[in-house]
Amino acid sequence: MSEEQGRSGLGAVRPGETPSRAALLRAVGGVRGIVESILPGLVFLVTFAITRQTVLSVIAPVVVAVAFLVVRIVQRSNPQGAIAGVVGVAISAVWALFSGNANDSFLPGMIINAVFLVAIAITLAARWPLVGLFAGALTGDLASWRRDAAKRRTAATATWVWGGLFAVRLLAEVPLYLAQATEALAVVKIVLGVPLYAGALWITWLLLRAAWGTGSREQG
Repeated sequence: MSEEQGRSGLGAVRPGETPSRAALLRAVGGVRGIVESILPGLVFLVTFAITRQTVLSVIAPVVVAVAFLVVRIVQRSNPQGAIAGVVGVAISAVWALFSGNANDSFLPGMIINAVFLVAIAITLAARWPLVGLFAGALTGDLASWRRDAAKRRTAATATWVWGGLFAVRLLAEVPLYLAQATEALAVVKIVLGVPLYAGALWITWLLLRAAWGTGSREQG
């Protein structure tokens, strides 16, 4: 449900499973997945702070992401997350290279956050909360969960959590983008990336476990 979902996501969190730190770490891709998520942004920040050059600053993260992908291929480990990382970083780089402004490398991510926020608002307004759709798909309960009041309320609450995540990111990042505060924007993106995503995933997991894992059948 986020930029990180290509690497891991709600699919790694099974409703009813007992939450644990190890399981949460696995859901966000493990230590390796966290490093692969954070390091390209950190490389951008350091490179831009030192060189102030758009080309070097946006190409360096692409090189790092490609290196992660090559290592996974050589080790014959699952390359899906690394491929998603390369695609995401490459799109940001191309966007910035075309505009000539390193600040614009953050625009695709903000657009993605805005799209998810709109999608969440639509599903909530339609009373088909997005998290419920995900949970239903994962459990094979595509539509009947909506007849269970507890599940419906839980799905709506969890969906609001994700809506808050995307809203917080946009509220923090858009003013910095408009102010051309590239370094500050890079820091905020890292801080509001994996840590915030992991927190939302954890809360969602607890909520789904409470409703889907207890076999609630309250009708409403």
